Amino acid sequence: MSKTKELLKVTQEKLPGSQISLEIEISPEQSRQAYEQVITKFMRSANIPGFRKGKVPKQVILQRFGTDQLKASALEDLVQKNFEAAVKQEDIEALGNVQFRSSFDELAAQFEPGKSIVFAVSVDVPPEVTLKTYQDFKVTAEKIEYEAAKVDEVLEEHRSSNATLVPIEDRAAAANDVTLVDFESRFLPSESDADEEGETPEGESVQDFQLELVKGKFIDDLIDGIIGMQIGETKDIAVTLPPEYFQDELAGRSAEFTVNLKDIKAKELPPLDDDFAQDVSEFATLAELRQFLEDQYQQEAQDSTDANVEAALLEALIEELDVDLPESMIDDELNVMIRETLSRLQSNGLDINKLVTKEMLGEMKERMRSDTIPRLKRTLALAEVAKAESIKIEADAIEQRCQEILKDLQGQEIDRDRLEAVVEDELLHKQVVSWLTEHSDVELVEPKPEEDAEESAAKVEEDAPIAEEESSEAKKTAKSVAKKTSTKKAKSAKEAEEAVDETKDESAAKKTSTKAKRSTAKTTKKTSTKAKKTSAKPKEDDSNSDAE
Repeated sequence: MSKTKELLKVTQEKLPGSQISLEIEISPEQSRQAYEQVITKFMRSANIPGFRKGKVPKQVILQRFGTDQLKASALEDLVQKNFEAAVKQEDIEALGNVQFRSSFDELAAQFEPGKSIVFAVSVDVPPEVTLKTYQDFKVTAEKIEYEAAKVDEVLEEHRSSNATLVPIEDRAAAANDVTLVDFESRFLPSESDADEEGETPEGESVQDFQLELVKGKFIDDLIDGIIGMQIGETKDIAVTLPPEYFQDELAGRSAEFTVNLKDIKAKELPPLDDDFAQDVSEFATLAELRQFLEDQYQQEAQDSTDANVEAALLEALIEELDVDLPESMIDDELNVMIRETLSRLQSNGLDINKLVTKEMLGEMKERMRSDTIPRLKRTLALAEVAKAESIKIEADAIEQRCQEILKDLQGQEIDRDRLEAVVEDELLHKQVVSWLTEHSDVELVEPKPEEDAEESAAKVEEDAPIAEEESSEAKKTAKSVAKKTSTKKAKSAKEAEEAVDETKDESAAKKTSTKAKRSTAKTTKKTSTKAKKTSAKPKEDDSNSDAE
């Protein structure tokens, strides 16, 4: 080994993108030995008529294969071995993305056994990370206030979901009724259909579709048209699909529905008392259920405020970061993000082998790339703070958190090493953010106007810290434990709705009947999100079967 180091001459040069170039000189003795070894290898392995295997003369090998091929084979072996030796000798932490910077054809033409030859290779290395400052930030963050009215809203939603459906025969359909309809849909031609390949979408015939006559739960124009109809009546209703329709190509289109009203049921709400609380949750009294909801929404408001503070601090921190990310690090992080996404889909009961194709993986990678660089920068910046301030997580804390998670995952196969790594990242992230908060000036401000709420929420999600994303499985487990202690059925509903979120793009090719049901599920979710977040889960009944 020491002899190899003496013979190996390496010159390093820094390149953009956290790469280094290695100019490596192959000694005359190495080039001669490599060439002779290739000839010997061919002599032993070549099958040439008239000669026994392993007994082919050297001259025959030279004539049969030619010196150019033999030199090229020797050069390939020399380049690979000397690159690996140079990386080891120079103590280089090679990340990947190895690129041969010399022309192999030119080197092969110049190669003469017994003479030295120089080649150049570039490779990605860990980036140099510099934080100009990491404390005394002055940031503003929105303070999210607890809304007491949310408790009453949730309880009313549960009452509605657990209502008894009473048949109606002596009046027309009214708002809030649950109806059973058959309908045929027809899309009307539009200007966009006039292009070279444009076609008017086909409608669909749907039988026994259960529809609750509540604005926002389905197509509003259709609900308005059904209100006032009598059982047995058939009516043509003109509708315009909403701009936020889940299938982009149909959003805003005009259509006509021929609707036959077959049945009407009215909702009879259960009384808001202790029996109701016992029916929808694991609490014995309505007062206990209210207290739980109040505590949970107060905690959610505090968590949202903390998340806003964290996002503001991390944004300020990244502004002070100077780093040139190597391409291989970006690719590795993309692969991690894709695995996390596929894991979430699989945890929702979806068969990713059937759902995800190679083309879809490529599209996912392209979409996620814009999120990868900020995520990497957050990781590197937080690591620099931890290093500068000697912030570490004790092994006992990691073990305690792992045991908490394992207790809730009994019977499941767990990668212990991966779990420990995720937990350590989670705890370190929390500790570093806590340090940043203590050493910064944070001003809490009133939330932005309601019209900016969606944009703000998207921004917070975009700026979510990497440690939280990487530890999502651990955190979701912890959250699910809290819900299990006070709910009967929340988990299945949550997973179903998350599955719809994750796969709505892939489900866009469904027929109109599926569109109708998915659209109902989507709009219903807007009004039931708050209920989903609580421990009180309403009974399943016919009134929400359209969402299912």
